[in-house]
Amino acid sequence: MLVLAPSIGSVLLAASNQTPPQKNLQKKAATDSAAASALRALTLRDRIAQMIVVRGYGDYPAPDDEQYRRFGRWIREDHVGGFIVAGRIRNGNVLDANAFEMAAFINHVQRMAHTPLLVASDFERGAANRVGETASFPYMMAFGAAQDPALTKELGAVTAKEARALGVNWVFAPDADVNNNPDNPIINVRSFGEDPRLVAQNVAAFIDGAHSDIRHYVLVTAKHFPGHGDTAQDSHMQLARVDAPRERLESLEFVPFRAAIEHGVDSIMTAHLAVPAIEPAGLPATLSRNVLTNVLRDDMNFKGLVVTDAMEMQGITSLFPEGEAAVRAVEAGADVLLMPINPDTVIKAIEAAVESGRISRKRIDASVAKILSAKQKVGLYRSRLVDLDEIPAEIKAKQAADLAQRVADRSLTLLKDEKHLFPMPPGSGSCLVIMTERQFSSRGELLVYSLLRSQADVKTYFVNAGTPDSELSAAATDIAQCKQVYVAAFVTVAANRGSVALEGGLGTFLTDLVHASAPVALISLGNPYLWRQFPDVAAYLATFSTSDSSEIATARALAGKVGISGKAPISIPPLAKLGDGISVAMKQN
Repeated sequence: MLVLAPSIGSVLLAASNQTPPQKNLQKKAATDSAAASALRALTLRDRIAQMIVVRGYGDYPAPDDEQYRRFGRWIREDHVGGFIVAGRIRNGNVLDANAFEMAAFINHVQRMAHTPLLVASDFERGAANRVGETASFPYMMAFGAAQDPALTKELGAVTAKEARALGVNWVFAPDADVNNNPDNPIINVRSFGEDPRLVAQNVAAFIDGAHSDIRHYVLVTAKHFPGHGDTAQDSHMQLARVDAPRERLESLEFVPFRAAIEHGVDSIMTAHLAVPAIEPAGLPATLSRNVLTNVLRDDMNFKGLVVTDAMEMQGITSLFPEGEAAVRAVEAGADVLLMPINPDTVIKAIEAAVESGRISRKRIDASVAKILSAKQKVGLYRSRLVDLDEIPAEIKAKQAADLAQRVADRSLTLLKDEKHLFPMPPGSGSCLVIMTERQFSSRGELLVYSLLRSQADVKTYFVNAGTPDSELSAAATDIAQCKQVYVAAFVTVAANRGSVALEGGLGTFLTDLVHASAPVALISLGNPYLWRQFPDVAAYLATFSTSDSSEIATARALAGKVGISGKAPISIPPLAKLGDGISVAMKQN
């Protein structure tokens, strides 16, 4: 634990995770002075408020919007330390923000704030996680399948550039979880894979890329410590659990986090999961001193910011009242409390804990010093606003779109092809079935459009989890006349779903297709473990992603315009081993 020294400026310097180059010492001294002055000016309540990051959105609401008024109170009156740009959900879909509107709103909020704000977002796949009109990067498992950490380093650099152009200075990426549990409903393709060394290489590459240009320096976050990859529960819905012994944790889960620390990661996000090998009391890691202080701080020597996962998640709220959970997180070693439901309740609870002696003032000051140092590191004391005129050049760069497509193309992994269905045979007779999770979805439209440009005689069908059984049965009868059938199944990873399986009548429908006479090639756009439910398909291709770039890559592979070269970054027991993959050359003109 960092203890406040007599000189506040020296605490701020110690809290920084990097030693500045000699030529920057004078500039750093000036910004340290600004941060130290800010710390001295804060009351105890305001210091605690700096430890709070509240939920915000990427749109610019009307002044009389009730949600906006509440948000504005957190900034103006409660003086919270930052906010996360979360995605609004409508009809089950996460809405993309408009880049200009988002940046303008962030500028507006920064002007509101007494102390400059840390602005965070889950840019795991670049700004495309939250913002429209940005490069459509695949999920991280696609990067693992592409087998080239240099591509991940480029992603880190692009992410930093996009984030800073929009006003986001804290990126909650990369995901450092090792996904070795096929039933994991929330990490899955967000992970680089199940090999801890592969995950560590890509985590390090992302961090190096994000820190490669001082002009676009962004705080990056390895998550979710101590490792959320070997769980079958979604911690948004319940307390997840990892029952591995300490030796396994050291050789698997901890490996990417140690790599992240070695490469100067700015922050580490906690997981709401029980790890009995470290915390016998069964407390979530977020609330465990054994996990956050004894292991992460002391054993791993991490000096940066420890930020909790969202405190509104049921993995926490089902166990303790909000105020008590916040106090326990601080006692455990957390510096930043993310997305509490009622920030005022949390601030009052921590303030009462300090006044009663349960938490020391030095403990609060140590965290706040690190928070202000982080704000200094990203230049918020020099300028807290972004230039809206720079946005088009920063977020619409062709090189970013080209990188996204290169990764999507190279990540395609063919794990079975008994009937030589890839690429698609010439001539008529091929049918393409698009399976989506929702009725009103644009998933698959780009795939169909791209494929029909070169394979105009392909008959296409769209079905979804809400399609009535009678319509599915009629479609199956019609599809039975096809010579070969390609089923593109979109199964996304999303909070509060609890599974990554086909929903509604789609499972039965696909089973009927597989047992018909025409060979079926299953293409997974999303959950790669889907093959386990349909092992008898004639061919299986995994894209590890639902992104637009993965749809285009799939169409190109079907048409033979790109080769297939990906290697599985996971195993799919008992069907495929880590590293499997059938290579297919592109068609020769």
